[in-house]
Amino acid sequence: MLYQLYETQRSLMEPFADLAQTTAKAFNNPLSPLAHLPHAQRMAAGYALLHRLGKDYEKPEFGIRTVGVDGVNVAIHERVELDKPFCELRRFKRFSDDPATLTRLKAQPVVLIVAPLSGHYATLLRDTVRTMLKDHKVYVTDWKNARMVPLSQGEFHLDDYVNYVQEFIRHLQHAYGNCHVMSVCQPTVPVLAAVSLMASRGETTPLSMTMMGGPIDARKSPTAVNNLAMNKSFEWFENNVIYRVPSNFPGAGRRVYPGFLQHTGFVAMNPDRHLTAHYDYFLDLIRGDDESTDQHRQFYDEYNAVLDMPAEYYLDTIRIVFQEFALVKGTWEVRNPEGKKEPVRPQDITTTSLLTIEGELDDISGSGQTRAAQDLCAGIPAKNKKHYDVVGAGHYGIFSGRRWREFAYPEIRSFILAHNKVEATTQGKALKGIAA
Repeated sequence: MLYQLYETQRSLMEPFADLAQTTAKAFNNPLSPLAHLPHAQRMAAGYALLHRLGKDYEKPEFGIRTVGVDGVNVAIHERVELDKPFCELRRFKRFSDDPATLTRLKAQPVVLIVAPLSGHYATLLRDTVRTMLKDHKVYVTDWKNARMVPLSQGEFHLDDYVNYVQEFIRHLQHAYGNCHVMSVCQPTVPVLAAVSLMASRGETTPLSMTMMGGPIDARKSPTAVNNLAMNKSFEWFENNVIYRVPSNFPGAGRRVYPGFLQHTGFVAMNPDRHLTAHYDYFLDLIRGDDESTDQHRQFYDEYNAVLDMPAEYYLDTIRIVFQEFALVKGTWEVRNPEGKKEPVRPQDITTTSLLTIEGELDDISGSGQTRAAQDLCAGIPAKNKKHYDVVGAGHYGIFSGRRWREFAYPEIRSFILAHNKVEATTQGKALKGIAA
């Protein structure tokens, strides 16, 4: 019922948000009589702020058109490589007509970036993708909004997430011989499970795994997010945050953890920070500080765009990762596509190198939570394992912004390059064509 009430309220607010935007423009337009009234700039700023507080935020675009590679602008074509019911494997294909640049592009490593399915869209990793494209062939998991997935597609569990990751890895291995995998936040757990299962079966595993700011062992340095998941019962989550999608969406009737509830939780973690940010936006509009107002819009266009998570997946994550700690205790079993349960044994991984990265000031995944993968992956030789702490970085700072670009990324680039042991025949095959 709450979801239906929210959608009704949102529908009622939409015309008022549009009206606020129109009014703001009227007070701002020098040809409008309203622009010459006293305090017109303040009125325009106030209505502009009302518009942003009341508008509906759709899924943003990645919007990556070009990247610079050694001083040469390379065109980017974004396309869907694989389309699954709950996820698209998205490729960012690079094009160049410069022979020297093309040769460099073709020889670069292939990286699968597994984005979080934790409230925001994969576009939250835009800066991650854009930076990685300078030195890598990049694929990313673009998770779908569960309210847009019809009930006929069935349920989506954490096991299905693990199976998706394995399928995407095999797809890239078939195309390139092998690949590297990079996971940010929540997917560190299912990615480690996916590679573990492949190793246990004797399959070829990725050349390297990079795990950033994830809850591998949520018992270490628990944060407010961890404490909520650990201190509330499983039944509390099932009864208080799970609702059915209203009838005006393709996924009508599907059980989900709604995006609007998640967004409320995000804001509630730092309400003062968001209140200050919006007030500063209002003042910047009055001052005509276009650079600051653009930065505010870009951030909140991304931050306010949220998706619904499948209830089964969300509840599985609460139980397995944050309450039972099944991965670190060695009790997790994943159901494969054939319906058979397989134990997750990270110690079986021997040929995949491991890099773990944490932010010094991370308030989502505390210190030591990601590093725990180093001990779990006991079968990986010490020379093929590395941990790196990004000094001064919070959770988002390890994959976006200045600290990501200047500190975290150089470590990742060097680690991937050092462990990029792709067969020569595969590299030769990949050198054909005009794109990478």
